[in-house]
Amino acid sequence: MTPVELSRTVLRAVRCAVDEGELNVVVPVRAVVTSPGPGGCGDYATNIALQLARPAGRSARQVAEILRPHLTRSDGVADVAITGPGFLNFRLGGGAGAALVREIQLQGDVYGHGDVLSGQIVPLLIPIPYDIRAEVVADALVRIVAAQGGRAEVQHLHAPRIQPPRIHLSRIHPPHVETSRTKPPHTELTHPEAPHAHPSRPKPTPLRPTPAPEDPTPLGPDAGRWALLYPASHDRPRISADHLLQRESNPLFRVRYAHARARALIRNAAALGCTGDPGDVPGVDELVGALAGYPAVLTQAALHRAPDRLARHLVTTADALLAFQHTVLPFGDEKPSAAHRARLALAEAAGTVLAGGLSLLGISAPDYL
Repeated sequence: MTPVELSRTVLRAVRCAVDEGELNVVVPVRAVVTSPGPGGCGDYATNIALQLARPAGRSARQVAEILRPHLTRSDGVADVAITGPGFLNFRLGGGAGAALVREIQLQGDVYGHGDVLSGQIVPLLIPIPYDIRAEVVADALVRIVAAQGGRAEVQHLHAPRIQPPRIHLSRIHPPHVETSRTKPPHTELTHPEAPHAHPSRPKPTPLRPTPAPEDPTPLGPDAGRWALLYPASHDRPRISADHLLQRESNPLFRVRYAHARARALIRNAAALGCTGDPGDVPGVDELVGALAGYPAVLTQAALHRAPDRLARHLVTTADALLAFQHTVLPFGDEKPSAAHRARLALAEAAGTVLAGGLSLLGISAPDYL
């Protein structure tokens, strides 16, 4: 069962409770399903009981108790536990990981893309004179917002200064990026927050990340972008040659190396006449959880204008893949089995997610590293 399918299962449980007179609420349009938070358990969790508590006139715990029997009778759900104030935690039956891998195989690089911002224009305002970190954050957000069905437009309150050398404008504003530059704030008609601004346009989101202490462009386009995107916007980015080191201490290296390892496993498996086939893989809860949580991370990165959330999730996914990758292929004279094919399909799915996430950040994902 995939997160999307589990979300539908949750909504069906709510509808059953309403039809049977146990709850008097309007069935919501969607139910958010994520990885369990602190204190949670199992494979997935939802806060639907907290969402329905007030309209139902009950405590969230009572709503969760009403929904639990309907959920435990659902196909693919092995157990449901209630934690905290009323979170419902699911342990899925067999095939959950296999279904997730099939979904990633089907969707490819667009796995995790959604429509939460469908048809919306998201204005991004750079309110300070030219700052390379603000430009790179805006560029990443254009792609992340587009992945959720929206369209980001980058506006400049001040005309940018002459660009420093070695900054490639094609990497800052690709051809599909729509930008506009406003005049200084004393010109009311063109100020993004002026009273005469078009009333139907949403208020711009100011991008004010802590500036980089020095020019990151000597690191190159990939490491330079990572150095600016990986820290949260309020944290000062670290600009050093450490981002270029091919060591485990370098998060960017681990992400790109994990992707390269996934590609190498596919090549080596092909030499053995083995291809991936989704199936149950025990002991990989961390990796499956990271892959399942990727769509929610993309949504949050878009809604909160926070590409750092995506970058950090890629590190989590990469670390889980690197811890697992040694078990994928047969050893010695061992023949490829169904277990190897299932592990290979999972590793391939992880590589797909890593490549897709890096692409949204504007960073390359080489097959060889």
